[in-house]
Amino acid sequence: MSGTRVVSIGCRLNAAEAATIESLLNAAGDDETLVVNTCAVTREAERDSMAAIRRLRRANPGRRIVVTGCAAQLDPARFSDMDGVAAVVGNRDKLSAELWRARMPGRSDVMAPQTFVPVDIGFSENRTRAFIEVQQGCDHRCTFCIIPFARGPSRSLAPGDAVVRVKRAVAAGRREVVLTGVDLTSWGEDLPARPRLGDLCARLLAEVPELSRLRLSSLDPAEIDGRLVDLFANERRLAPFLHLSLQSGDDLILKRMKRRHSRAQALAVAGQIREARPEIAIAADLIAGFPTESEAAFANTLALVDEMGLAHVHAFAYSARPGTPAARMPALGDSIVRERAHRLRTAADLARTRYLEGRIGARTEVLVERSGIDGLDAQGVRVRLVAPRARGAMVHARITGREGAGLVAEAA
Repeated sequence: MSGTRVVSIGCRLNAAEAATIESLLNAAGDDETLVVNTCAVTREAERDSMAAIRRLRRANPGRRIVVTGCAAQLDPARFSDMDGVAAVVGNRDKLSAELWRARMPGRSDVMAPQTFVPVDIGFSENRTRAFIEVQQGCDHRCTFCIIPFARGPSRSLAPGDAVVRVKRAVAAGRREVVLTGVDLTSWGEDLPARPRLGDLCARLLAEVPELSRLRLSSLDPAEIDGRLVDLFANERRLAPFLHLSLQSGDDLILKRMKRRHSRAQALAVAGQIREARPEIAIAADLIAGFPTESEAAFANTLALVDEMGLAHVHAFAYSARPGTPAARMPALGDSIVRERAHRLRTAADLARTRYLEGRIGARTEVLVERSGIDGLDAQGVRVRLVAPRARGAMVHARITGREGAGLVAEAA
């Protein structure tokens, strides 16, 4: 294997950080180190992280493997004891240019950062999009979530720095920028004047007119501000894509999760934005089998998939995270959790198929990636073009059919 390889497990924020780590290693002239950026959101994510380390070790005997990310932050000893792991780097240090230049002779401090550390975001050479981290950490304490303990408190990137990074991405040929964060809608709460995410998006779109498309990663329905809704209505460069962190469709379970929205509030937010931007695709995170979840409560979650008209569902089987309040609640049996997760994924697949087939005949705009025939449209759907176009091109196209979980289109 030649060159540096950074394997990222989990969220878009991890993907953004993985690109940065790769650029820092390249800048340091290190073409030997392999990095695994781990995830701790579920037990499955932790298993995937460990499996990735083992695969790298088997495929690259003798090369140094460095482990970082949330799972490594929470349990560094578990990863440092694995064969082939040379160092474990905590979330505080993993974006430090000095650390990667030093080649890490031993294990790094794994404490979470207390401030937002500005770094140059790296962009993989084969990408036409850039993931830019503008927020880090979380001040909320959902009862099922371990991530605040791995990421620390919420910190925001200053808006001027965000503008600089987006300009740099566009200058590097990126047509789309995806804003990422642990709790993206809390951006600005720790800054002077407490700006909101809508303010940041408006400034980015105004000051970087060359940016073709701005996309947002997961949003908390309790924190979506009015200016952001207005932007969805009036700014065509803001992608018509909304990913909501819902977790459940039942009010009692939402309270036990310590979420800050109700079922009705989530539906109202989705309806408000769909009214502002009728072509919007709405996606959501949903958990099946949360402790104490009754069959009726789960039925409310299943019903929400259709009631909200979801285009995509990231369905999780509940996974107890040691140290969280939910881990001490009366748990459902594993077989019940698995069965409900299967039913939720089945409902999600049906909703996805219905959404995709409903778009046949419509027009869309595809950002061409990879082979020249594969791309991503404004609603976040993978699209195969009938005839190839140059990578990085924005192609106006007409959708002619569905292909698995994606669409087929021809240039209009």
